[in-house]
Amino acid sequence: MAESPAPDHPTSEYPAVPDRPDAVEPAPEQIRPSGFARLLIFVGFVFALIVASCLGLRAMDVLPTFDNPFAEETTDRSQPVLLQSMRDLQRYVAADGTFQVIVDLQENRDNIPDFLINRRTLFVGSGTVETYVDFSGLSGDGLKIDEEKKTIELTLPAPQQSTAALDMERSYVVAEERGLFNRIGDAFRDDPGKQQQVYQLAQQRITEAARASELDERARENTQRMLESLFARLGYTTVTVSFASP
Repeated sequence: MAESPAPDHPTSEYPAVPDRPDAVEPAPEQIRPSGFARLLIFVGFVFALIVASCLGLRAMDVLPTFDNPFAEETTDRSQPVLLQSMRDLQRYVAADGTFQVIVDLQENRDNIPDFLINRRTLFVGSGTVETYVDFSGLSGDGLKIDEEKKTIELTLPAPQQSTAALDMERSYVVAEERGLFNRIGDAFRDDPGKQQQVYQLAQQRITEAARASELDERARENTQRMLESLFARLGYTTVTVSFASP
């Protein structure tokens, strides 16, 4: 008869557990967010709620507006205007004309390719020329008055024209071509005399065009009508206006 093991001898294997039909497998452990994750979700929700509230109040003009802290700002540090001279004008501006000229100015050097040294500027200049009569040049015998007949004779100096004044709001550079050496030179120094040369040429062309126009004749007619209306209101029946030779 085989001997049974001692009751205090440990067994090397666990006894098999019989399957139970009504046994329920344990459900997998549900993953729950940690405390830090819940805190982040709560903070995000509160922040979104605050932003939405601010936008709603701003739409109803409850909150004041806030300027952009990075907006561009222009500071004017110009000095006060200094009056240099003052004079009394004794002339009557009888007519003016507005002219436009296209200046095509090119500077280059002989025997040097244009891609190395060349400067060409296409400029559209708009300017105004005034035609006036200077009453300070009225001589002593230039005014003859007959109070009995209510007549008056005026001999005025010839109309004069002013230098063309460029309108910089309507004047602009259309195109500008520069050679390689010109671009390098402009990168190290700025020559405002080049622009001034273009402006002066535009003024000269406009002034010449005004002299060839009918501004002088229109100035004579306007001056005559102005004086006839003025002296007619003073009671003179005949007003004769003539102009001296230019």
